[in-house]
Amino acid sequence: MNVEELYLESEADIKNSLFAEAYHKCESILYEDPKHAPAHNSMGWLLKTQFDDYDRAENHFLTAMRSDPLYPHPYFHYSTFLTDLERFDDLEKHLTKCLTVVTLEKSWIFGKWAIMEELRLNFEAAIINYEKAILASLIDDKIKGYQEDIGRCKLKLGIIKQSKIKNPLELKK
Repeated sequence: MNVEELYLESEADIKNSLFAEAYHKCESILYEDPKHAPAHNSMGWLLKTQFDDYDRAENHFLTAMRSDPLYPHPYFHYSTFLTDLERFDDLEKHLTKCLTVVTLEKSWIFGKWAIMEELRLNFEAAIINYEKAILASLIDDKIKGYQEDIGRCKLKLGIIKQSKIKNPLELKK
């Protein structure tokens, strides 16, 4: 069986929640082809989501992006990885780089940027980035979703303006 067929089997295993099998297939792929970006991406996802091994997951995501800079999936997963770990400075650098990758949907990048700002409680900056996501999107359902996200941020801004909370960062205390 060739590497590409083995990779497709590993993806089917992931879809069927056969994570150990998928992991072993990805290991076999990387033994044969150490620069196989899709296998590195899948290993990163498995290590993060199934084994909580963040150091190794990060290494695989980064290796996938270095191995094939146009392969889009590790950019998505690495963004989620950085968001989940609240590594917002690293996420900002990563999203800036993402803007230069031609295979990445720009509305998705602005949407991730907006989520980061919303989690930082910078609701005005989040709204601006959701608006950029709308302008970059050609998919009506995504545009509606971004409009809902803007509504949520406006609601949160209204709560802050009407409450005794002077600094939204007080919410984290």
